[in-house]
Amino acid sequence: MNEREGPLVQAFVELADTLVADYDLIELAQRLVDDCARLLAVDAAGILVAAPGDGLQVLASTTEQARLLELFQVQSEAGPCLLAYRTGVSVLVQDLAVEPDRWPAFARRALSDGFRAVCALPLRLRDERIGALNLFSRTAGALSAKDVLVGQALADIATIGILHQRAATRSETINRQLQTALNTRIIIEQAKGMLAERSGIDMDTAFGQLRGYARANNRRLTDLARAVVEGTAEVGTFLDGSAP
Repeated sequence: MNEREGPLVQAFVELADTLVADYDLIELAQRLVDDCARLLAVDAAGILVAAPGDGLQVLASTTEQARLLELFQVQSEAGPCLLAYRTGVSVLVQDLAVEPDRWPAFARRALSDGFRAVCALPLRLRDERIGALNLFSRTAGALSAKDVLVGQALADIATIGILHQRAATRSETINRQLQTALNTRIIIEQAKGMLAERSGIDMDTAFGQLRGYARANNRRLTDLARAVVEGTAEVGTFLDGSAP
């Protein structure tokens, strides 16, 4: 067993365990992108999903920079992620500096953020496509064929998780559940912003503290974020590690 095989097996086991329990879709997606950044030759990752009647939206990302880059693709309606979502085929660009004309605006933005390579993997099951997984690397040519295969396997787990929730209810409830997850993501972003502003820290640090506190105190990330936004969790004592 090579150095990476053990952690990969463990990651898949933990994700499979999550799917058979009552899981939080946001937390599942966040774990997936975190695993991608930890186990593959990438520096950031994110997931975009198709919201009911509202185009693609960010479901999870490892960094604020990656989240904004994903949003940029959606707003400009061009980029590898949108192509992967629309075609159901993986898109790999090993060096954006060599292929700047493919998506000029995206390439300029990604390169200015320090990313040289990108891989977009579709969230798909047969003919159904529900979004895409983005993998960003600061090193050109960093992603190997094996990394792409592993990334697609992780993307497939995300697809199964989302479709599992959809299959459990009728279409009206399905749309409401996914919209609820996306609305929850907005609350998490608001909580991150509040913590960052009040404590003078960046958004990534704020999210790390928010998520770390939730795990350490056995609280759902979404519930804790809502408490921060609603003011029932005191930001100062929260960041000090005390109970809110």
